[in-house]
Amino acid sequence: MDLPLTLLCCLITLLLVNNGGIVQGSHDVFAQLRSVPAVDVTQVHRTAYHFQPTKNWINDPNGPMYYNGIYHLFYQYNPKGAVWGNIVWAHSVSKDLINWAKVEPAIYPSQPFDKYGCWSGSATILPGKTPKPIILYTGIVDENNTQVQNYAVPADPTDPYLRKWIKPNNNPLVVADKSVNGSSFRDPTTGWLGPDGNWRITIGSRRKHRGVSYLYRSRDFIHWTKGKHPLHSTAGTGNWECPDFFPVSVSGGLDTSVMGPNVKHVFKVSLDETRYEYYTIGKYYPEKDRYIPDKGMIDGWDGLRYDYGNFYASKSFFDPKKNRRILWGWANESDSTEMDVKKGWAGIQLIPRTIVLDPSGKQLVQWPIEEVETLRRNEVQLRSLKLAKGEKIEITGITAAQADVDVTFSFNSLDKAEPFDPRWDKYDGQKLCSRKGSTVQGGLGPFGLLTLASHNLEEYTPVFFRLFKAQQHNKHLVLLCSDASRSTLMDDETNMKDGRDAYRPSFAGFVDVDLKDKKLTLRSLIDNSVVESFGAGGKTVITSRVYPTLAVYENARLYAFNNGTETVKIESLNAWSMSKPLYMNQ
Repeated sequence: MDLPLTLLCCLITLLLVNNGGIVQGSHDVFAQLRSVPAVDVTQVHRTAYHFQPTKNWINDPNGPMYYNGIYHLFYQYNPKGAVWGNIVWAHSVSKDLINWAKVEPAIYPSQPFDKYGCWSGSATILPGKTPKPIILYTGIVDENNTQVQNYAVPADPTDPYLRKWIKPNNNPLVVADKSVNGSSFRDPTTGWLGPDGNWRITIGSRRKHRGVSYLYRSRDFIHWTKGKHPLHSTAGTGNWECPDFFPVSVSGGLDTSVMGPNVKHVFKVSLDETRYEYYTIGKYYPEKDRYIPDKGMIDGWDGLRYDYGNFYASKSFFDPKKNRRILWGWANESDSTEMDVKKGWAGIQLIPRTIVLDPSGKQLVQWPIEEVETLRRNEVQLRSLKLAKGEKIEITGITAAQADVDVTFSFNSLDKAEPFDPRWDKYDGQKLCSRKGSTVQGGLGPFGLLTLASHNLEEYTPVFFRLFKAQQHNKHLVLLCSDASRSTLMDDETNMKDGRDAYRPSFAGFVDVDLKDKKLTLRSLIDNSVVESFGAGGKTVITSRVYPTLAVYENARLYAFNNGTETVKIESLNAWSMSKPLYMNQ
């Protein structure tokens, strides 16, 4: 429930002192379930330090920003039930991105221009003597799913928590013309200011099976004109949702409007058909308002991903407080709709990540924000431990169900790496990982962590590396896997009553890493029903949602293991129990 305003303010002040199923892109509609109230909310599998409401459904993070000393996160939320529907823009505020206070919803259907829905969008801070935030969001105007772009502004820009928002009567600002598919026209980006003094935004859409991101320009952020051509489009990719477009550099985060000789741009889309997110790195030509991916970038279903697991509808923002770009991503549940209704909640926001450009210029590097380290307790360290074939070691002294584990593995030779069969598709690591799981003996690997494991390993979620030797140029391929298929003993028949089995795949992604030092690092954030894993310093990231039956709370265990014939050394391992935030009223 909402706290009284005075208590909310006091708690925010306290924070100042302490500083302390497959992912659903276009959502299934269960009209008979979307308003079923959550009466008895199941606590088992609820996360402890991830952003999650006390009950009901959440999805896309919307409009994150830093304004007047406060971080703001808006998100799609159903206040009436645990499945998608009745969506409003819920709103929470924080001083540190860890401790959050809920304020009243910012946007909800109330006008003809959003009567049938208030969907995702972004926030832009308009510069000036007194900078002011403005939200752009997609409204649904009729039962035919006609989509328009609206705006909202704070009723009182001096209110540090921006509790009330106004939707002016001159909405909508952007309406699809005849050349645009009006039922696939949504999710406007944060605006960026061009060298000509005009603002730009881009909006996701499709033309038949071609993904399209339309570009619009405005001098005043109110009157918008569609560009003669899209910012970017790609054949055969289907509908584009939640586009994001921003500059990156090796040194750190950049404001969305920054351009320059040492700056590249990232274009990201959430693909409705695959339910994954893909990005390319390339060059933005402001004089033409065209984005062109760099040579060698795969611009489609086999391209780079932020996360090779349960991750969708992400949104980034520039944090001027620490000069960094921060990425929020949503992880849906992987159990059935019936189970979501039964437990009374669905969806989490993953730990915010910083984004920088890898020195190679060929990919991004992500890492959990440094603030999450304030939750660490009871550190355990291991050094220079060898793991021969078939060996495992338990990491004790921490709460394995809520942990942060950072390990460096090393090996003496690459000679035992398995030959990479050219018939395998390099871009489908998921199939390869499911074929060669954590128990299938290899040469160099599999080795890694067994997370959320039961005492006798009846259930566990392994996160592990496996190395292959390519036939050409003596190159080695590194595969990172996070296998949820062994994560639970839960009766699948329970999950299948509504016609959908729980989704527990073996997620995987290849890691582009130099193996000259014969080392690989792995960091995993474990939180009861989610495992976020960062391979090689954040070059490849995988999130799995899991629901252990035995490995819950104090019964969960954590192991490091090696099932390869090549001995692997734990060069260093640091692990911590993770405490709950001081304040998470959602």
